[in-house]
Amino acid sequence: MAKRKLKSKSLMIQGTASSVGKSLICTAICRILTQDGYNVSPFKSQNMSLNSYITVEGHEMGRAQVMQAEACGKLPKACMNPILLKPVSDRKSQVIIEGSVYADMDAVEYFDFKPRLKERISDIYRRLEDSCDIVVIEGAGSPAEINLRHEDFVNMGMAKIAKAPVLLVGDIDRGGVFASLAGTMLLLSEEERKFVKGVIINKFRGSMEILKPGIKMLEDIIKVPVLGVIPYFSMNLEDEDGVSEWLRSGSEKAGELDIAVIKLPYMSNHTDFNALRLHEDVSLRFAEIDRELGKPDIIILPGTKSTIHDLHALQKTGMDKRILECHSNGSVVFGICGGYQMLGKEIRDVLKVESDCEYSAGLGLLNTVTDFRKNKFTTLSRGRDNIFGAEVRGYEIHMGETLNADTGNSFITVNERGGKHVSEQDGMVNRELTVFGTYIHGIFDSSEFTRGFLNLVRRRKGLALLKNSAPDYWEYKEEQLDKLAKIVRNSIDMNKLYNILETNMEE
Repeated sequence: MAKRKLKSKSLMIQGTASSVGKSLICTAICRILTQDGYNVSPFKSQNMSLNSYITVEGHEMGRAQVMQAEACGKLPKACMNPILLKPVSDRKSQVIIEGSVYADMDAVEYFDFKPRLKERISDIYRRLEDSCDIVVIEGAGSPAEINLRHEDFVNMGMAKIAKAPVLLVGDIDRGGVFASLAGTMLLLSEEERKFVKGVIINKFRGSMEILKPGIKMLEDIIKVPVLGVIPYFSMNLEDEDGVSEWLRSGSEKAGELDIAVIKLPYMSNHTDFNALRLHEDVSLRFAEIDRELGKPDIIILPGTKSTIHDLHALQKTGMDKRILECHSNGSVVFGICGGYQMLGKEIRDVLKVESDCEYSAGLGLLNTVTDFRKNKFTTLSRGRDNIFGAEVRGYEIHMGETLNADTGNSFITVNERGGKHVSEQDGMVNRELTVFGTYIHGIFDSSEFTRGFLNLVRRRKGLALLKNSAPDYWEYKEEQLDKLAKIVRNSIDMNKLYNILETNMEE
């Protein structure tokens, strides 16, 4: 297909609510336009998530925009998600601007701070827009939050900054999709309604013939065309919505190895476990800290935005004792980042970086002590594990520095950090190879390492060892992105979409 001349430099995807599928639809459109020969970049002015990523430059950004950048065939840049809010308590969030920590703020403080950000967001967006053919912008929550309209730069406020035509997404699976779409349009101002050029109905399962009369009635009411109906599907991709559904639904299959991820109150970077789902012998589940743990073969303590708070939560609910009991009965325990810190003897926060508690006893499974520092350490890392000799790569993001008293038991030899050659050690394992800890997020993305680790557990259980049957995770993600693009391309009227992009919003 010949490239069509686009007058619009942007396209914005907004939703009637959170978790309607904005992130995945943005990802699909990024991939489709890239496949059609355009230079595309994603953008989301503000994201709230504990699931972040570290760029090559060492900057922190939301994981959804990382996936969208990958769909565009580009390296993620913090300018694609210039503001990231990471909740540190029920009332406060850490505010990250262009990849670097700015401050912790409560809702009132941040609301007062927003006017100072609006011009900066506009400048960042303009620079990104100048570097490509089209920017695919994702909104947040709903544009119908009328109490937040003042100084908005996330939904319709962002559409105005970018002069972006808007596609409004509704989730039919949760019910009430016609009311949510019509109600959203009703609550928009007359000026805002002019930006909405199309509607997408998402997560449909059922008969299109039964749905069609409702689509026609909706178009008559809101005076905006429905571009398409996207079927309900399940994919192993790293968007926030899909992960949220996965966290609720639990294990998707019964494997020979039962892996329990402890669902910490401030659990972060849960995409660390996506690759485990590809291994045929794995049954992966999330264990609530106030429930029974069962008898898992592997227990994973994940990353967390509030290590000390979550460690105390484990101790308050008795989950710490259940983990220790399982370990004494044969469970292998694996900690990542904050989870690694919890496995040690003590966590010290004398500078009160995370809490007012200066000293907290850990689980004592590793002979380590962690000290919290003022500055956050963020980098991409690459190396080899010291047990199986497999290449591993991922990213680090932590405030703590962990001191290993048993220097001969380091887990990973790191040979590259932030694109620079190094020769350093990360993490720790115990002598029995029943406790593992590392700062490297994404370690299970290495299928060679993961198969070696799973086979170690299989051997202990008396199970036959398996070859590395799981696909390379990085190649697998590319295949999934192409499948996603195909589903969305076949479900919406691409001619209507391109007609929208061929119209200048100022005309």
